[in-house]
Amino acid sequence: MALKTFRPYTPSRRFLTMLDKSEITKQEPEKSLVEPKKRTGGRNAHGEITSWHRGGGHQKNYRLIDFRREKTGIPAKVAAIEYDPNRSARIVLLHYADGEKRYILHPVGLEVGMTVQNGAAADILPGNALPIRNIPPGTMVHNLELSPGKGGQLVRSAGGAAQLLSKEGDIALIKLPSGETRKFSLDCMATVGQLGNLDHENVTYGKAGRTRWHGRRPTNRGVAMNPVDHPHGGGEGRVKGNHPQTPWGFPTLGAKTRKRKPSDRLIVQRRKP
Repeated sequence: MALKTFRPYTPSRRFLTMLDKSEITKQEPEKSLVEPKKRTGGRNAHGEITSWHRGGGHQKNYRLIDFRREKTGIPAKVAAIEYDPNRSARIVLLHYADGEKRYILHPVGLEVGMTVQNGAAADILPGNALPIRNIPPGTMVHNLELSPGKGGQLVRSAGGAAQLLSKEGDIALIKLPSGETRKFSLDCMATVGQLGNLDHENVTYGKAGRTRWHGRRPTNRGVAMNPVDHPHGGGEGRVKGNHPQTPWGFPTLGAKTRKRKPSDRLIVQRRKP
């Protein structure tokens, strides 16, 4: 898959790049695996903005993705590769031998017509889901479970892959894409392979309107405001006198916000030194 560029017949076209989507084989989603998606606009139940700069954007329906991969012992055939507006990775439509249909994330190397399996007896091939106990060290995996049976929560975006480093006792060490090394139970499920759509990180939007299609509204800098609106505001010219703060005076831009969690004992090496 490659990036498409355009002749600059408008200023925004000069820098705009798009994915060619040549791997997508089906345009419309499977109706039985789609449900409506309610938009909040960044507001909570009281109508207060809790996530700023959200709103508008193109209407989307949610595709039901099988993150748990608990359907063991039944082979599934890859019927189509589809676009999902809710995530950066592509999705794959599976037709199981018993007639059921499900979506999974699309790894590199999985093509239409191939077969995937779930469970301990599955081969080490892209798209197959196994307990970490049955995956050899050095294998690249994605869609990792944090606790057995809960479903994959880690490594789910385009191009993502974690590496299984070692296994000792009932614990496995896995290096995540962020650089963090973490302990996992050997009973947690993981899917073999690296997620596809590798060029997603290289896409350039090229114009403000394209970010609005994604539901992202403009952001105003604090230094461009008045003192009544932001701690960074005011002054003749640009002033860099105070530490980076939110509009309400809390530290930001690198200030540590993580609280002590029981899972801290499972982190062997932090993603930041």
